Amino acid sequence: MNDVIDVPDSANERPLKTVGHISYLLHTIVAVGAVIPGVQASVALLAVAFVLDLVKKSDAEGTWQESHFAYRIRTVLWAAALYVITSPLFLLLFLPGLLAWALISIWFLYRIVRGWMNLNAGKAMER
Repeated sequence: MNDVIDVPDSANERPLKTVGHISYLLHTIVAVGAVIPGVQASVALLAVAFVLDLVKKSDAEGTWQESHFAYRIRTVLWAAALYVITSPLFLLLFLPGLLAWALISIWFLYRIVRGWMNLNAGKAMER
């Protein structure tokens, strides 16, 4: 008799979920600092979260949490690209550049909050 017993992956996924919470927390600190004037979080926190996501993404392959790692990585890359693209506008025309960066920062915060809520609910992120 070779009975196969399904063992829930929750024990294996707990460490990945903890990494996800840490990463979302670091992203949130940076995002809130970008939205609220005078509260500047270090870009180093974002770099730590980004590297953590890159390193741990392979551990999450084949799980619902893989989508969260990819989601956070894409969010950071898109935000960085948008900041770089709008930086000449910020340097040449301060007010429009400030508005563009504020909108990017709000978008970044929205993406992080949305992802963290889905992680808490145990839902994968859509592509």
